[in-house]
Amino acid sequence: MTHSELAPLRGEPSYLWRAGQERRLGMMAKWAPLADARVLVAGCGVGMYAGQIRQRYTERVEAFDIEISRVRIARGGVPGAVVSAGEDIPFADSCFDVVLSHEVIEHVRDDRRSVQEMLRVTRRGGRVLLFCPNRWHPFETHGHYWKGEYHFGNSPLINYLPKPWRDRLAPHVRAYTAAELKRLLDFDCVQIAHHSRIYGGYDNIIARLGSPAVVLRDMLQRLEGTPLDTWALSHFVVVEKR
Repeated sequence: MTHSELAPLRGEPSYLWRAGQERRLGMMAKWAPLADARVLVAGCGVGMYAGQIRQRYTERVEAFDIEISRVRIARGGVPGAVVSAGEDIPFADSCFDVVLSHEVIEHVRDDRRSVQEMLRVTRRGGRVLLFCPNRWHPFETHGHYWKGEYHFGNSPLINYLPKPWRDRLAPHVRAYTAAELKRLLDFDCVQIAHHSRIYGGYDNIIARLGSPAVVLRDMLQRLEGTPLDTWALSHFVVVEKR
């Protein structure tokens, strides 16, 4: 399995638009009014979601990422994409209707500060859409370190270890329990409009195995909203700024 040189620090962004990304875009559109909205994609990667939102819903899309190489690609879909860290977003207070952070907050230097910045640039009544890793998913999808060497790919059961041990194997990425996420979002101006745990799209597995993998994906996604979503891939949280 190959990966970019940025994978240990930033993870791998979406490079292809497939069923998994389409499903998540549908969730975004369900929980935030994207049509004609002013939208910020925080940590846009190569711009897959930013470009789709701009193409389908609104031309008023801004985006940033910390890596210039990824921003250059993102500008193909969002010409105004800029280079920035999430802890210091280069936009004015209260200027966006919707802010999207898709599997990014786990990589930033200061996740609390990054959330604070997203809230700052969101208007009152606007929404922040946050996707991030679920601590109880059986695999750490961002790989791990062993004896100083990075190993890319799905690493089983690392997230089940006590936190000090887990963080030695995966110091480059966070994973959140529901309680940790609640503490992260504990700001006076925050109201949680929605919180769910969601399974993945498994597009790579489906490409290799075909119909049996589709059956497995559909079965897992039907577990969402039940106690069996404890082991889902990601949290999806909708934050409304009061």
